[in-house]
Amino acid sequence: QVQFVESGGGLVQPGGSLRLSCGASGTTFGISVMGWYRQAPGKQRELVASVTFGGRIYYIESVKGRFTITRNSAENTIYLQMNSLKPEDTAAYYCNRVPARADDWGQGTQVTVSS
Repeated sequence: QVQFVESGGGLVQPGGSLRLSCGASGTTFGISVMGWYRQAPGKQRELVASVTFGGRIYYIESVKGRFTITRNSAENTIYLQMNSLKPEDTAAYYCNRVPARADDWGQGTQVTVSS
């Protein structure tokens, strides 16, 4: 089993930036694809961005050009740099492998974009 710990969330004004971090511990060997997910109140959790071990990257359309995912495989860490934040980015953000495993969800980190 893998433990994911997310950090870096907070309250930010529209147009602001945040950098999320996710550390993984436990049985991390063999995790090829890592991703950031988010869940807004009343909505399903969605995959926001992912990165493969080889560096192939995916973003959902709504964050392209604003978010950047990076991965430090040696440290089992991924990051999500979020710029030009919008109120619709407000959600709890989680990291997990892709596809996600239900037992591996961490506590997440809350991102609130509001003036």
